[in-house]
Amino acid sequence: MKLLIRNLDRSTTEKELKALFEEFGVVQSCNLVIDRETGKSKGFGFVEMPKIGHAKAAIINLNNKVIGGNKLRVKKTEDKKTENSKSEKIETDKNEDN
Repeated sequence: MKLLIRNLDRSTTEKELKALFEEFGVVQSCNLVIDRETGKSKGFGFVEMPKIGHAKAAIINLNNKVIGGNKLRVKKTEDKKTENSKSEKIETDKNEDN
C-alpha cells in the first residue's frame, strides 16, 4: 500500500522517514519530494509498504503524531489509474445498457 505523508519537517531525511515507518513493518520504498531549485524537501513524501496490515497500523499510529514540531498527516494515496478505470467501467456499462 502506498502512503502519502504530509507536513514533514523540512529537515527530515529519507532515512529518518523510512525508520519511522519500519516500526510497523517492511518498507518497500521511501521517497521525499525535493524542490528542484533549492534541493530541499518540500515537506511531504511517499512510503510504500507491501503488507496492508502494516500500512494501516502505520496510518493509525503516525497520523497526527507530532514529529520535529510538525503534526504529520498520513493517508493512503489515491490511485489515479484505478479511479480512471472505475469511471471508464461505469461509462461502458451505461453505454451497453442503451
